[in-house]
Amino acid sequence: MILPAVRDPRLVTIRRGGTLTDDDHHRLARWAADCAEHVLDLFEGERPGDGRPRAAVEAARAWARGELPMMQARALGGHAMAAARPLRGAPRFAAYAAGQAACVGHVAEHDLGAAAYAIRAVRAAHPTDGSAGRRERDWQRARLDESVRTLVLEDQERRDAICWNAFSS
Repeated sequence: MILPAVRDPRLVTIRRGGTLTDDDHHRLARWAADCAEHVLDLFEGERPGDGRPRAAVEAARAWARGELPMMQARALGGHAMAAARPLRGAPRFAAYAAGQAACVGHVAEHDLGAAAYAIRAVRAAHPTDGSAGRRERDWQRARLDESVRTLVLEDQERRDAICWNAFSS
């Protein structure tokens, strides 16, 4: 569960009654794609012939560029999540990260899903390294566009508990 019961209007597009601009929505999708791509090798090492998660990451970017309709990007996200289901550990979480990234165009709040699953993937890949998740979180934060940085950091604090405490530990 990564979506809150009460939506933050700053993460709802202007067209739907919130305050999120299209440009910032696209920035969130690109950041989510970066987070997912950073751990994609954890999936591809396990399932090298399965291109569904990579296609989802590319779909997130294509949607952000205006080259792919949201419904197609979201569908590719669903395919990436289907690739995750039979797996366990790091490969599973990496594929889920890709799926979440592709769904940001549909619901901007999936950006934290991509980030949190990527952190979970790194933690699962390095179970004896207690700082692996923090390093991944810091890597992600360093890639945030300044125009959405405060929004994302505040959202991480607000939703940390429903994102497996990925952002605080």
